[in-house]
Parts: sequence; C-alpha cells; structure tokens
Amino acid sequence: MPNHRDRLNVVGDRTSIRSQVIIRFLGEEPGTGKKDKCSKYIYEVEATHDGYKVILKRPASLNKGVDFTVHVEGIRFRQKGLVDMPSHSDITNDLSEKKISNPIEYEKVKTVIMKTYNCESVENNEFEDISFSVGYPIEAILKSIKWLFIEQDVTYWNWSGRNMFFSALHEQGLC
Repeated sequence: MPNHRDRLNVVGDRTSIRSQVIIRFLGEEPGTGKKDKCSKYIYEVEATHDGYKVILKRPASLNKGVDFTVHVEGIRFRQKGLVDMPSHSDITNDLSEKKISNPIEYEKVKTVIMKTYNCESVENNEFEDISFSVGYPIEAILKSIKWLFIEQDVTYWNWSGRNMFFSALHEQGLC
C-alpha cells in the first residue's frame, strides 16, 4: 500500500486537540496485512521559516493503536535508525546547551514552552524572534515539543499525558 501524505492542524484545549487527532486517525484506510499491506500515513503538522517540516508517522513501531511518532524532515538527530525522530533526551540536551550558551535569550524559549504546554497559540514571529548559535534550529525543536506533548496526551491520557515530558523539562530548569 502506498504512503498517504496529508496535513493536520489542531487548535483548542487539551481535550479538543486530542479529539481532533484521534478523529483524524479514525478516518484512515485500513491495512490488509503486515509490511507492504500496512496502511501508512504521514501528516505534515508544522513548517518552520527556514524550511524544516515537523511530520507525524503512523503506525508507530510499538503499535499502540492511535500512537504516532514525531519527525523533523531535514534534521539528523542521530547517525542511524530513525535519524529524523527527536527523542526527549535529544531535545533536553539541545535546550540545555542553548540555555547555557545564552540564558537571557533562553527566557523566550521558556515562554514558548509554557504557552505550548497550556495549549495557547504561539505566533510565527515569536519563533523567529529567538536565535541561538548552538544546536538544532530552535523553531523546529519548539514545534516538535508541541507534538510530543500531543503524542503523550493521545497515548497516556488516563495517566498524566503531556505532563510527563513537561515535568522532565521542568526538573531540568528548561521551562
């Protein structure tokens, strides 16, 4: 079966965003088996001003029903495997490096993370107004964080959802 590629945009509070994602996934065509017979979906969810795209891929390798993985096209987070898929540690390490390199500029990052965690809108100029000379492009990192929060809300709704990753960021003084 071919890969299906589509756009996905969500707005609202945690409950609404989670519902929009799951309802969209419920509209996917069923697969007819494993490997080439599996229905595969790629959702473009974010674009950065410098050309990177944050995408979601389904199904996820752990096959948890409506689970998905977050990727950034054009960025290599590791040398092999799923090179474009940022892990939580990739993000926390990058944010730590940015915070050390410019603590004053990093305050803008904290603001965006808090707004994202609280499901508030972040305008493009807020991303473009942040600049670091170290690490990965900050806009791609921040937009990835949004979707990692959403992924945890989808997968771990009945537990703490997005608070799992947020707590790790908070414990490290990154938000």
